[in-house]
Amino acid sequence: MGSSGRPAPKIIESPDMEPLEQTLMRLIKASPSQIGSFRQLSRQLDMGEAARREIRSVLNGMVKAGVLLKLKGNRYAVPSRQSLVTGRISIHRDGYGFVIPDKRPPRLEGDVFIPARHVGEAMQGDTVLATLERRPSGNRAEGRILKILHRRNATVVGQFREDRHFHRVMPHDFRIGQDILIREGDQGEAVDGKIVNVEITRFPGGAGQSLRGRVVEVLGSPGDMGVDIEIMVRKHQIPMEFPASVLEEVRDGSWQVPAAESGRRTDFRRLPVVTIDGETAKDFDDAVHLERLENGHFRLGVHIADVAHYVARDSPLDREALRRGTSVYFPDRAIPMLPEELSNGICSLKSGEDRLTLSVLMEIDDTGEVQDYRFHEGVIRSRERMTYTAVARILLDRDPSECARYAALVSQFERMRELALLLHGKRQQRGSIDFDLPEAELTLDESGSLTDILQSERNIAHRIIEEFMLLANEVTARHLRGQRLPFLYRIHESPDPIKVLEFNRIAMSFGYQLGAPTGDSTAAVPRVRDRARFRGRGARERGRDLRELRALNLKVTPRNYQELVNRILGRPEERILSYLMLRSMKQACYSPRNRGHFGLASECYTHFTSPIRRYPDLIVHRILKHRLHQDDPGNAGESAITADAGRLYEPESLEAMALQSSDAERRADEAERELIELKKLEFMAGKLGEEYEGTVVHLTREGMAVELDELFVEGLVRIETLETDDYRLRTRPLSLVGRQFGTVFRLGQRLRVCVDRIDRFRRRVDLSVVPGNGAGS
Repeated sequence: MGSSGRPAPKIIESPDMEPLEQTLMRLIKASPSQIGSFRQLSRQLDMGEAARREIRSVLNGMVKAGVLLKLKGNRYAVPSRQSLVTGRISIHRDGYGFVIPDKRPPRLEGDVFIPARHVGEAMQGDTVLATLERRPSGNRAEGRILKILHRRNATVVGQFREDRHFHRVMPHDFRIGQDILIREGDQGEAVDGKIVNVEITRFPGGAGQSLRGRVVEVLGSPGDMGVDIEIMVRKHQIPMEFPASVLEEVRDGSWQVPAAESGRRTDFRRLPVVTIDGETAKDFDDAVHLERLENGHFRLGVHIADVAHYVARDSPLDREALRRGTSVYFPDRAIPMLPEELSNGICSLKSGEDRLTLSVLMEIDDTGEVQDYRFHEGVIRSRERMTYTAVARILLDRDPSECARYAALVSQFERMRELALLLHGKRQQRGSIDFDLPEAELTLDESGSLTDILQSERNIAHRIIEEFMLLANEVTARHLRGQRLPFLYRIHESPDPIKVLEFNRIAMSFGYQLGAPTGDSTAAVPRVRDRARFRGRGARERGRDLRELRALNLKVTPRNYQELVNRILGRPEERILSYLMLRSMKQACYSPRNRGHFGLASECYTHFTSPIRRYPDLIVHRILKHRLHQDDPGNAGESAITADAGRLYEPESLEAMALQSSDAERRADEAERELIELKKLEFMAGKLGEEYEGTVVHLTREGMAVELDELFVEGLVRIETLETDDYRLRTRPLSLVGRQFGTVFRLGQRLRVCVDRIDRFRRRVDLSVVPGNGAGS
């Protein structure tokens, strides 16, 4: 089922077709890409005017019957699953795009590349129908857009510019590719320079047709307090306000822990259960406790907020949670998936208060193997609301005041450290990949302006919670798979071989290689250019590259990645190669079909531990509770899950929810990342003329990206500003090389640079190399 919600048309070629229908079907199937125009078909049949009207009538009837698809320009296509695909298009700033399929046709791996000339009228994020026009070996596909099924951008946010004849709005999303024209009278209260939200009144309809719209909101001026968040929520279509039906349900709901409900559940309130979170956290999904058994094994309890008890399936709360898919976390505020009465209230595992949980108790031996487990509907009372910092002070610093304050819990934290390190070692042995890279932590003032960028600290407390949650998720996945229940897996597919090859071409310049060739280790490394250029090359060149790729025959496993991570640990090239390794891998997503989790080296994985902020976890909880109630129907209680008695999620509905949840996750990630980059941009606007040390982290024909030390800010040194030589990009090894003097800029090179300019339109920091340092020979 596509994102439009309509099932794909079935291929029908009934024996009782009228002769004209059979003839038209035969002619269309014989046409290139199984697409035929009305003019072409009429010419081939060589009939008179009356017959042409009959042809049109028959074609329209075949479209209504689902036998054909009608495309723009009076063209008709056979909707073969082998040659057509529906999905969301992502457009690059250079004009080409990729269709991310809703369902992958047989033998299709990865996304479908759409050259710029074949993108047509599609805009960023549209749901489209594309034809697979070429299938190069290696299961990669190239195609063209046939039809827009759903427009994503009903509104667009951008900056308003006044003009004499037509005003225009410059979209904040550069992938939209053109300004939006605003006629006089349609600008509302907008004045030059304001940030506005525009309703699209005319989409591109052909050559020369431009976008048109009218201003529906004036958000403020660039730099105004809160405008950056207003831009993000509109650009990425993140719901802010809860509908009236949800607010009514919250107002009328009973948000408490009934005594009868507590009485029928497993009582964990006497155990030393604690939450461990960041200092600013408010929604506490998970709590843990750990004890040693008489046989020397560990018994780990992971207790997760029982959101499914309070959110009834298909209620207004549930429908809105599905629509949102996830909570969104900006530096100074959160947009929750559930209203605060639940997310920060009755569902949050607050210390000293009774809370309902879905708990898993796991018995783990001294090798890290789970010997036994049990799921329980439970009730807990968290002993303490611990922070990562406080636990680290106890375990690493032996801080006297912290140890005294939490004396009753210190021994439990020490056991937790022991188990976490055991589990981490076991994961590493199987090849699970850990990119333990420093990340930026932003400090904001009361107006939301960025005042400082610090390195976030990861400590043993983070490791404890990470390992315990990973184990609980994996045990849950194995349990549900063993029960043969349909549910949502968290999958992470193997990397694209061409991306691995591109990474290796760079890694080899530092003396490393990811994976081992199964053939001749001295074979030449294929010179595969970036994805768009590779797919756009001629058949002969493309075939040669693919032959070389097969000759090298790289076999890459998660262990190969982890081994390379260990080799580069602490070295100057660590950050660059870790970043490029991440880019060589695919994005994790949700699916009702198990394809394993490459990054975790896990054959079976799901998300169970965060139902307050992730909808797929709520689905998994409902399925678990459903099975618990089936196993013990006399103890099912009156929870919201009872309405589902006798019913499970069907695979078709799980498929749709997996797509929707994966899309919501991508949308939230993009919004969070982009807002941070915007705040960094404004921060650097106050640093014009200042000099910094930095590292070259990326090279393109446009110039070189330099990451500034300690600031986690990336800027661009444009190639035209390098006045010491006439530089050109060399792809192997990747470098900028001067034509006249042979001077070279390489990845990993250290430079001193000056902040020259803030390009707000391209959202980048422009840098220049300080004279007297830089290129080598």
